[in-house]
Amino acid sequence: MTESNGAGSVDRPSPRGPIEDMPDWEKRFRAPRVSLPDWAEDAPHRSLFVSNATGTYELYAWDRATGGQRQVTNRPNGTTDGVLSPDGEWIWWFDDKDGDEFGVWRRQPFTGGPDDPAVPGLAPSYPAGLALGRDGRTAVVGRSTDEDGTTIHLARLGAGEEPGETVEIYRHRESAGVGDLSHDGTLIAVEHTEHGDAMHSALRVLRPDGVTVAELDDTKGGTVELGLEVLGFAPVAGDTRLLVGHQRRGRWEPLVWDVATGEETDLALDLPGDVSAEWYPDGSGLLVVHSFEARSELFRYDPATRALTRIDTPPGTVSGATARPDGSVEYLWSSAAEPPAVRSTTGGVVLDPPGMKCPGSVPVHDVWVDGPGGRIHALVQKPAGATGPLPTVFDIHGGPTWHDSDSFAAGPAAWIDHGYAVVRVNYRGSTGYGREWTDALKHRVGLIELEDIAAVRDWAITSGLADPDRLILTGGSWGGYLTLLGLGTQPDAWTLGIAAVPVADYVTAYHDEMEALKALDRTLLGGTPEEVPERFEASSPLTYVDQVKAPVYISAGVNDPRCPIRQIDNYVKRLESRGAPHEVYRYDAGHGSLVIDERIKQVHQELTFAQHHLKTAK
Repeated sequence: MTESNGAGSVDRPSPRGPIEDMPDWEKRFRAPRVSLPDWAEDAPHRSLFVSNATGTYELYAWDRATGGQRQVTNRPNGTTDGVLSPDGEWIWWFDDKDGDEFGVWRRQPFTGGPDDPAVPGLAPSYPAGLALGRDGRTAVVGRSTDEDGTTIHLARLGAGEEPGETVEIYRHRESAGVGDLSHDGTLIAVEHTEHGDAMHSALRVLRPDGVTVAELDDTKGGTVELGLEVLGFAPVAGDTRLLVGHQRRGRWEPLVWDVATGEETDLALDLPGDVSAEWYPDGSGLLVVHSFEARSELFRYDPATRALTRIDTPPGTVSGATARPDGSVEYLWSSAAEPPAVRSTTGGVVLDPPGMKCPGSVPVHDVWVDGPGGRIHALVQKPAGATGPLPTVFDIHGGPTWHDSDSFAAGPAAWIDHGYAVVRVNYRGSTGYGREWTDALKHRVGLIELEDIAAVRDWAITSGLADPDRLILTGGSWGGYLTLLGLGTQPDAWTLGIAAVPVADYVTAYHDEMEALKALDRTLLGGTPEEVPERFEASSPLTYVDQVKAPVYISAGVNDPRCPIRQIDNYVKRLESRGAPHEVYRYDAGHGSLVIDERIKQVHQELTFAQHHLKTAK
């Protein structure tokens, strides 16, 4: 039962019990769902997708010609990182230990068989991109370690009794990654941050022997550094055109760069938001994804005529799209009210998993609030028919370079089912609102985002939506970090906080986290903890832990390489030393869990924690 003006009772989960006895919030997590299927360039009937059908997210192979599907991976903590080779013969998947993201690539025949090391001789690492050749024997493998920085290797895989060979073709201390391998295997595109700004990449194209062919770098020669990203080589033999994302007009847009001649073709699409693109399989056009104000839409662009034609999709968010050889487009779509589905422009749902259907939720509505850095976009949901003031959850997204959108999310829907309003804020640092909005997040890290969250909080109270005595600050990853920082720097603003896999002690987190995130932190804060100690101190939740008044719930994966457990333990010890009300839940996984039972357990604990403390709040 839920109440229109208060937090309702918490439905206790009944794992794998009868569907009719299961609350809707639990059904949303348990209902089978699938990712957008990847398909093999030279065997388009063979596809690879991710599904939670067994209760854990794993990889699945799908032969569209026969309709047959099979589970590829089966690990206790799940698997989501997989790539299908262009010939459709092999499935590559990344094998780490219990979610620590440090491991090796393995490969398995598409039709089933043993999981062998894909590139024997390469030591475990964090992944830094992968590109597979059409010949079935070439792979470009990116690796990241604390000792070596980023290295990229060209692997010539053996056949039969013939041994393989692996050669290092790139190395640098700063973060980098494999972008793409050309159709004929003669060109390798690399994204790198050798200039030291991990938020803005430059591009380099190499031959297989590691010799540089071309460079494109928008980080030099101006007062503002601009980023580039690899979107893919043209899928045509001998074609040296590379599709590139750029920020030259203050937002993400595509251009075509001929790496042989140096010619750049600016598409100059007349669209207000961020634009990404990929090639149609024959290279005749581009599939364009336009994201604007938390929603997205699809277009086809014809380079010959420069015509931009809209592709019909429902209002909401397209979180992935791909053009098929027959010219149709498959896309993964959802809205805040409607669960995700893989659809096609030919009509209907492409891949509909059997079993329980996911219940819907309530629509989202948009709010724009004037803030210290400009207008802030927030997405608001509340129980149908409810009138305020309501207990309100500020659910803060991670990233930080990410954004909340009008897309389906089981977590916020669970809060709504229990009588809460949910507010999600696309604070400065979020993507989708132009380069300046994203790049505003520097030096005063965490404090900038919380200024925007505070402005939306004030609106929520003055508008009559939110009860000021029942305000929850919550989030995961960067959202968990902002939760702990907000509880300390705004102690009178929040009734309680719920932080999942957070940064809690910024200095210790820096020293323990994976190398790529150290590079990001150096960019955000302008140096290391030893170089700019005052900035790390100002941005660390540990600095303000003694000012926290609200009860705190923290959940953390003990194998997390992004927000490592030691720095969370440091924060918890400080709470314990002063007898501050808190609960801590540690679980065997990395940066979040891919196991549905585990995720449901965590959500139930969060709901119960909130219900208990809101009942006693004054």
